[in-house]
Amino acid sequence: MTLRLAPGTAWADVLSRAIAVTPEVFAAGRLRSLFSGAWQDAGQPVTLHSPIDGSRLATRSRLDARTAALAVRDAADQHQQWSATWLPERRARVLAALEELSTQRDLLALLQVWEIGVPWPQACADVDRALDAVRWSVDQVERQLGDRDPLPGPVSNLASWHHPMSVLVHAELVQLLAGNAVIAKIPSQGGAVGLTIAHAIMARAGLPVTLLSGCGTELSPVLVRSREIGAVTSVGARSDGGDLAAALVDSGRRHIIEQDSGNAWGIWEFSQWDRLVGHLRTGFEYGKQHGTAYRRFVVQRKLVDRFLGAYLPVLKAVRFGHPLAVAAAGDSLPDLDYGPLISAATAAELRREVDEAINGGAVPLHRGSPEAGRFLDGQDTSAYVAPTALLVRPGRAGRRRPAGPFGPVDTIVVADTEDELLSEMNASDGAPVASLAVDDEDLAAKLARDVRAFRVGINHPRSRGERAEQPVGRDASWIGALAGGDHLVRAVTVGPGDRLNGNIPGGDRDPGHP
Repeated sequence: MTLRLAPGTAWADVLSRAIAVTPEVFAAGRLRSLFSGAWQDAGQPVTLHSPIDGSRLATRSRLDARTAALAVRDAADQHQQWSATWLPERRARVLAALEELSTQRDLLALLQVWEIGVPWPQACADVDRALDAVRWSVDQVERQLGDRDPLPGPVSNLASWHHPMSVLVHAELVQLLAGNAVIAKIPSQGGAVGLTIAHAIMARAGLPVTLLSGCGTELSPVLVRSREIGAVTSVGARSDGGDLAAALVDSGRRHIIEQDSGNAWGIWEFSQWDRLVGHLRTGFEYGKQHGTAYRRFVVQRKLVDRFLGAYLPVLKAVRFGHPLAVAAAGDSLPDLDYGPLISAATAAELRREVDEAINGGAVPLHRGSPEAGRFLDGQDTSAYVAPTALLVRPGRAGRRRPAGPFGPVDTIVVADTEDELLSEMNASDGAPVASLAVDDEDLAAKLARDVRAFRVGINHPRSRGERAEQPVGRDASWIGALAGGDHLVRAVTVGPGDRLNGNIPGGDRDPGHP
């Protein structure tokens, strides 16, 4: 069957819509940066490509550290004015931004499809989660703030490319609502155009936002260590988070550092296989590249045959390919499980790691064919990886390097005792999430207490949580203040007798209520 691009979804059409909505952010096809209250043309040009087919998208600016330092100082000046603004005015401006972001919801989602390769339903869900979470915060902010005040300086946000709206823009709008100016660095790997459009909408609403683009190794020291910064947030790779933590832990500065790692699902004394199947299928969203994806399954030996009977058909049914390819002009966009990885280089590295694991003794239980994907004729498919499952030996010799790259490659480990189950689930020394599939929920709760994860699900997967969810378990992947729901407002404000919840000296790592 020959596929074609859905009408109106070609990049030229999408870019034209973006330019029409926010012409101020473009200069001859190049994205501008936002600082000192204006859109600027500073920096060296860097070409952006789509992971979907390797095609050129646009050009972003690569700012230097000196320009970033100037932007931080100007953001601090904006912060002083904004922090003195009354809450009703802050709320009104955030609501104005939300209204326009909602109007441009489809454009923002389509930009995500091209820039980071996610299928259309997942891109829409990311935008919707962001908008819904901020609306919830607008309704709750008076209660959340109480007698708390904004931080002494702006919040600096360093985020990874996945979930640009529901993680980065959501956090910024709540930080603004709480009375802080915000600074955001565009992720190096993807999302530049959509984030620039979103920040233009926020700036038009009168919100004090700064948007910078550049190399992380050059800009991060400025965006983390500048004395004007009130707090630093980061979501990304563990290696980056470790460097940030080293710079911040003893600084006395507020910080929220979420580190991606190897999330594990433990299966022990379990029989509800139909229930598990649905969770396994949805786990392939974003090609398992995001921080809460499950890529490691630790299975009780006597259950391996039953687990594989449920698991392998899921892998064979997974659909991947070009997110905008349709058979006919009137067809809906495909509801794929995932599209490409974020880049061809990431895909090549992941394929190389799979080969190394097999050469080292891992057993391939399933290796999907790249030809099974849905693609346009002649399309560059170098960023795509088919679903793969490897049976690996217990112990560190059998573990894929938890630093990544992340993707649709699962490892399965066999455990004979509860201690082995926990040891293999804790292989990465802490993870954002973990889950246990155990029929006896009392036993599951007992095991969960020794799982090193920020959130532990029992017979269901866990997510990072944008509203009022509370963490359980123990974890080394989250450093600093907690940031879900009410915790985010507390983390970016100050109050009498301040004792924050989180993985910080004197903090409560397992709060019942903020």
